[in-house]
Amino acid sequence: MPRNNQDRLVGNKKPEDESSPIQSDNPLLNFVIPTEFVALPTKGKFYPKEHPLHDAESIEIKYMTAKETDLLTSKTLLKKGVAVDRMLQSVILDKNIQVKDLYVGDKNSIMMATRISGFGNLYRGTITCRSCGTVSEEEFDLSEVKVKEIDETIEYSDNGTFFVTLPRTKVTAELKLLTGDDESRVMKKTEKKKKLNLPESMLTDLLKAIIVSINTVTERSAVEEFIDVMPALDAKHIRDEYDKMRPDVDLSYQFECGTCESINDINIPFSVNFFWPD
Repeated sequence: MPRNNQDRLVGNKKPEDESSPIQSDNPLLNFVIPTEFVALPTKGKFYPKEHPLHDAESIEIKYMTAKETDLLTSKTLLKKGVAVDRMLQSVILDKNIQVKDLYVGDKNSIMMATRISGFGNLYRGTITCRSCGTVSEEEFDLSEVKVKEIDETIEYSDNGTFFVTLPRTKVTAELKLLTGDDESRVMKKTEKKKKLNLPESMLTDLLKAIIVSINTVTERSAVEEFIDVMPALDAKHIRDEYDKMRPDVDLSYQFECGTCESINDINIPFSVNFFWPD
């Protein structure tokens, strides 16, 4: 699996902090819980000064246990759509850190490392060849996934936002990184529209979540009105720039089709067996 980045998603363990003892009078519990330090794609640069992860390049988590597996298989939590978040909250050692407040890239990094500790580094997913349409199953080595580097040439504001000039309208859009909570709200809005048989608007909902201001105008009604009539070229430019600028894990993968032998540049697909393997 070809990779260009140097920082691994996991493996940056600190020997002196590798484990945390359980304090108990029960002799069966006098053992050590394995932990690891997981690289944060944001390097803590976008969290406010009072946040525990401000300027932190990694976060310490414990390995998955039977308790976390129970959270993943809880019918109640699955129905509410919060099973994965509850599991991630359980493995984070610093309880001052809330999963909902993590930036999406950092959350993805923790999720990847937790999956490896719980179910191993090998994961099978289904891929469709873009050239011939052949559907096949591919095995991915998740330990090869790396952190996507922050482009140090990008200028961010003191609030962690960045600015792009739109090619068609020539206005300046101020964008912010999404947290897990922001992403959840966008998904819930989409699901609600499906249940009500309303037209889907996932793209404009996403744009409304990441755009902070247009030409320094921050009034939400004005910004959202602009988004609703934004030229498609400008909308695509924002999506492209956002994907390029947001810190995350690098899921890019080169897949050679066994039928037509074409090379497909894809992202590792996620399916239900990522956290619920057969």
